[in-house]
Amino acid sequence: EPNIITYNALISACGKGGQWAKALKLFDELQRRGLEPNLIVYDALISACEKGGQWEKALAFFDELQQRGLEPNIITYNALISACEKGGQWEKALAIFDELQ
Repeated sequence: EPNIITYNALISACGKGGQWAKALKLFDELQRRGLEPNLIVYDALISACEKGGQWEKALAFFDELQQRGLEPNIITYNALISACEKGGQWEKALAIFDELQ
């Protein structure tokens, strides 16, 4: 039976392979199995979105993780800023950077 660590590894592998849509399907699957996504999973998911040029999805997952009470870390912010940069959203990237200060 796959656990949260298994899903994190799979989502991360999909992201590194440019398979952001598969990463999103795995994220949905882990939740259907009753597993609670942690910050590491969200970081991998945001990174997958970043590599796939899906800055809007990256922002949505960033909002979702905060709504779940998770505290973003530097890895989260780096992936999110990079996602915005790749999407030509430099104003959003700067606004996110300002949150860090």
